[in-house]
Amino acid sequence: MSERKPIRRALISVYDKTGVIELGKMLHNSGVEILSTGSTAKTMQNAGVPVTEVSAYTGFPEIMGGRVKTLHPRIHSGILADQNNPDHVKAISDLDILPFDLVVINLYPFQATISSGADFAECIEQIDIGGPSMLRGAAKNHGSVATICQPHQYGQISDAIAAGGFSLAERRNLALEVFRTTAEYDLSIANWLGTSGEELPVWFGRIWKQQSPLRYGENPHQRATVYAESGASSGLVESKQLHGKEMSFNNYTDADAAWRAAHDHTEPCVAIIKHTNPCGIAVGSSIAQAHRKAHECDPISAFGGVVAANREVDAEMAQALSQIFTEVVIAPSFSTQALEILMAKPSIRILECATSQISPLEIRLVSGGALLQESDLIDADGDDPKNWKQVCGPAVNAQILKDLQFAWRSVRAVKSNAILLAKDGASIGIGMGQVNRVDSAHLAVSRGGDRVKSSVGASDAFFPFADGVEILIKAGVCAIVQPGGSVRDEEVIAVAEKANIPMFLTGVRHFSHA
Repeated sequence: MSERKPIRRALISVYDKTGVIELGKMLHNSGVEILSTGSTAKTMQNAGVPVTEVSAYTGFPEIMGGRVKTLHPRIHSGILADQNNPDHVKAISDLDILPFDLVVINLYPFQATISSGADFAECIEQIDIGGPSMLRGAAKNHGSVATICQPHQYGQISDAIAAGGFSLAERRNLALEVFRTTAEYDLSIANWLGTSGEELPVWFGRIWKQQSPLRYGENPHQRATVYAESGASSGLVESKQLHGKEMSFNNYTDADAAWRAAHDHTEPCVAIIKHTNPCGIAVGSSIAQAHRKAHECDPISAFGGVVAANREVDAEMAQALSQIFTEVVIAPSFSTQALEILMAKPSIRILECATSQISPLEIRLVSGGALLQESDLIDADGDDPKNWKQVCGPAVNAQILKDLQFAWRSVRAVKSNAILLAKDGASIGIGMGQVNRVDSAHLAVSRGGDRVKSSVGASDAFFPFADGVEILIKAGVCAIVQPGGSVRDEEVIAVAEKANIPMFLTGVRHFSHA
């Protein structure tokens, strides 16, 4: 049905006054009668727009600081009356109630208020009651009423008036936007009230909005798209693509892993990721040095990888990177020269991501439900060498301890079972994703080759048997850090002690199962 319904009367009550004066003037010039509330009415009246204040229409003043102003039968009856139903039309006519054809409402900025760190009382005051009620009522009654809930929609009103009113299909689409908006609004309130800061919520919800479709998912036969979390202003999905081909599903997953791995370190750091696993992580005195050291870990696997830097990419790093086939490079910023160098490569995707903030919670969907956990952040007591327990071997010098800390921070990014060997602030051999820790140890040693001698080793979880430690020691590892906690810890420690190898227990683990 495409029948258009003329707009004769509008109710306007907005917190965000953007464009409301222009809207009011356009409606008035089009012969539309306007009813409005306190501050909205004053804004338009001061601009010369004739407006009837809601309090004058209802005969009931705004009270309690504006908490009660539109919660009145004359307002809600005019919104909810089905103008195609003779009984409804007679009911409001008998009570001298005017029907509305257009309702323009936007809500108190609750999400912005809680994000600002405002106190509890101020946040409570920003929970809108009348606004959502009117929006939902008008959206329910979209057969008779057009509903606008965002300032960017105002242009649709002038187009509709020029066309003789909104069609039913247009009013239905506007109603859908209203229900999405109010659902998101209510969800943000429920999440906020249900968060204690100490316990995981007994109920939670999230809103994601489609940002852009992808060519396909992990494989060509899988459909996929990118969604941005509502209210998020930072993160990978909000990054700015400066150059290159469209991002793919796999590009996003690898870029997320790389970005986080690089930001596990405070020194200039580069992480090179392939299939969500590192093939090189390193820190350096400069970002270019960090990249060179990271690439040297596994140059074969780095081909076609994703590179993340936690500092601005300079010309020196860009020049080296331009010699290597790279899918994505992501950094907080890029120098002008670096961009010129990288943009000479037509396919490389260049992402500028200004923040390293990581969500405090992780959600994983499983059949019939979801798993929620706190994110594994590098900030636990066990990540500080001052809190480690040395269980055997001689004291280590400052460089060895620094490498142990680097290895421990880096192994978090590796899929389990994970073994990471490091020397001079760079990974030299990584074993990951194996079904037993012995295979991971073999893999790390084989990839490290001759460089393993005098390197340090980190294990993301405890060694269940001594064999993994024996492999590392035999290859030349000079110190080991691991969580501890195995029933065979004594056997594991005894092997290291016999070889006079320092072993440190952190008391925490960074096991990554997914």
